[in-house]
Order: sequence, then structure tokens, then C-alpha cells
Amino acid sequence: MNSRLLLLSNSTNPGEPYLGWPEPHIKDFLGSTIKKVLFIPFAGVSITYDEYYDAVAARLASFGYDVASIHQREVNPGILNDFDAIAVGGGNTFQLAKLLQDYALINPIKNAVEKGMPYIGWSAGSNITCPTIKTTNDMPIVSPDSFNGLNLIPFQINPHYTEATIPNHGGESRDMRLGEFVALNRDTPVVGLPEGSLLRKEADQLFFVGKGNCKIFSYDHPTQLHKDGDNLSFLL
Repeated sequence: MNSRLLLLSNSTNPGEPYLGWPEPHIKDFLGSTIKKVLFIPFAGVSITYDEYYDAVAARLASFGYDVASIHQREVNPGILNDFDAIAVGGGNTFQLAKLLQDYALINPIKNAVEKGMPYIGWSAGSNITCPTIKTTNDMPIVSPDSFNGLNLIPFQINPHYTEATIPNHGGESRDMRLGEFVALNRDTPVVGLPEGSLLRKEADQLFFVGKGNCKIFSYDHPTQLHKDGDNLSFLL
């Protein structure tokens, strides 16, 4: 597949401007030939779509890109024909999946990206590119028709990955939860993406970029740690 993906764990680090840390990566990924970006704010719950669009459009405009939000237009499968790239924001992954399914956008987005349309996602927008949304951290506040994602990559992502545990908390750690997933989904590894990091896919090449280490969970191999610049193309 000729798909190009820039999948961010998070949009903003504490003390930085919105989309601050990924700014150079977004510019390098989109380049100068991309002009019009379609933003999908459907994961937003605690923010209105207009507010979400205003924040994203202002930042991407400062990078040199013209942004329109899907909520401002009549949604139909042909809407992607008017744009050069797609950006899908974070929020609640269940809400994002539900609305993409309700508007029958799963296949149109998948087809457009597989034909080469660049895709940028952060948090929920990254999680939805997986085969399913089963490794989201979000609460299921709505019920999508299924847990199926865009299936643009053959593995799962856990955004905002951390090894941190809360003192005196008796519940399962993130590692334990992801271990449960691979125990029951033995053919599907999970990439834990820490804050300030991303995966960049260009055709059949996949690289980890950013702070900290990403951790790969799989059923039949020991947990693997990878650092900035590592080639993860074996996952494709």
C-alpha cells in the first residue's frame, strides 16, 4: 500500500503551544505541495466542533495549510475529493468510531489513504487507524456499531502510553491491560506510544520518532523497547 501516515500519541506537551512539539514533523510530512486539509473533529466531546476547528485551523494555517472541518459541510463519501490530506483529532475514540460509522466514512477514508492521501492523527485519531479501537484508553461513553477501525495498519496503538503506576492503586497497570489484549488477540501486536512521540509510515516503511521509548507488546515475543529513529517496518 502507498499509504502515508503520521500518527501522534498526543497533540500537545505541558507548557507548549497547541501542536507545538509535532510542528516540524507535520511540516516535513505534508511538505509544500499539500494545500487543503480536511479536519475531522468527531472525537471532541468537551469542546465544540467550532472551537476544535478554530484551534486546529489557526495552527495549521501558521504552518502554511488551509483547513476546513467536515462538520461545516454536507457529509458525503465524495467529500474527500476536495482535499489533499486528512487530519483527525483526539478526544474520545468511541465517539469518533461511532460518527465515522454513522456517516459511512470508514471505507471512503480508508480508500483515499490507501491511494496515497496523507493522513495525520493524534490520540483517538491515531487509534482509529488500527484494525480495532480495543486498545484505546477512553471510556465507552457511546456505543459504535462495532469496534472496527480504519485498518490502515496491521497492529494496534496505545496512545499516551506510560509505565507509571499510581501509589496505593490496586487496579491493573497499563502493561497488564495491554498484556490481556495480546493474550486474547495473539496475532495482533500493540505499540505503546509515549507522550511526545509518533509513528511515521511511508509506503512499506515505518519509523518511531520522538521522546522516550515505544514498547511493543506481542503474544509470542518478549516485550520490545525501541528508541527515536528505530525502523519498525517489521510490523507491517
